[in-house]
Amino acid sequence: MAESFKDIAAKLQHPRRSLGNRHRSQAEKFLKLSAADSHNLKWAEQSARQAVLHDFTNPNNWRVLVRVKLEIGDDTGIRAVLNELFIILGRDPEQLSQLNDIDMSESGSGILEAALAADPLDPDQWWGVISANEDSLITFMERIKMLDLSDYRANTLFSRRLERLRDSGREDEYLGLARVLLAQSPSNHESWAELGRMHERRGEHDQAWLCYDQAQINLPEIPVRDQFRKRMEAKMDGRSPGPWKAPEVTQRVQFLERMQQLAAPSFEEVAEVDIKVDAAASDVFEEVSRLRSCGRASEAFFLARRMAAEGIEGALKLVNEIRDEINDA
Repeated sequence: MAESFKDIAAKLQHPRRSLGNRHRSQAEKFLKLSAADSHNLKWAEQSARQAVLHDFTNPNNWRVLVRVKLEIGDDTGIRAVLNELFIILGRDPEQLSQLNDIDMSESGSGILEAALAADPLDPDQWWGVISANEDSLITFMERIKMLDLSDYRANTLFSRRLERLRDSGREDEYLGLARVLLAQSPSNHESWAELGRMHERRGEHDQAWLCYDQAQINLPEIPVRDQFRKRMEAKMDGRSPGPWKAPEVTQRVQFLERMQQLAAPSFEEVAEVDIKVDAAASDVFEEVSRLRSCGRASEAFFLARRMAAEGIEGALKLVNEIRDEINDA
């Protein structure tokens, strides 16, 4: 591709439906023109790629890209498209290895439609399918804990699905599962702030502060944590013997440790390292380095935040480095 999914991710914080629709229309136009001049297939493919890049939540963008690939006869390309879709749906892309002997020119469209029917990209359509069956809802809530949702598109898609779960009145389930998503995308300041607002509305002030703290660490320009502190101090003024206090360091450490556990693959155990003892600080830095080298940046991030909460020198700089690493991934 002329521009990769990761390249476009750096430019787009959310899917751009209007741009996706525009590029899809262009792709369909060039696809029709290719009947008279096959050179137009190149432009159709380029536009179809851009449609998916700008709006991966519209199934029609995926359909037109596969149609173009079929016209070109690009069996490998169809497989790559399906692989990307499976990543966004939180599925193991290795499932496609079972299809190595299948002719994608014959079965590619069928596989695409089966995937979209079983797991609709549109969150409202998805909710309409899954909410009708309590067993399906329970399966989804259990499944989300096992999926790799570190891809920003997968995280966005499942965040929207969780919003439907929340709006249906399942706030407790939402709060737990939202943290599962944030464990795999810790730099998502918007979701942290949203989670903080929900805890604040529920009167869970310590949890609200912890979420706002994560949001502000990731985007200091928006001081949601400081604003929350001011709101709390204003509420407590004259009605309490002392000012409102942020959660103790031990509570912050426990919170960050739990987030690190959520970020760990299901088959891994989070290393139990005592970060309260200065003599063990070097061991913790080594553990952070190991996690980063293994591609487990989210876990490394929360472990570094634990170190920073304990006041270990150099930890905050490490937090910023890992945050930038996650954002550039």
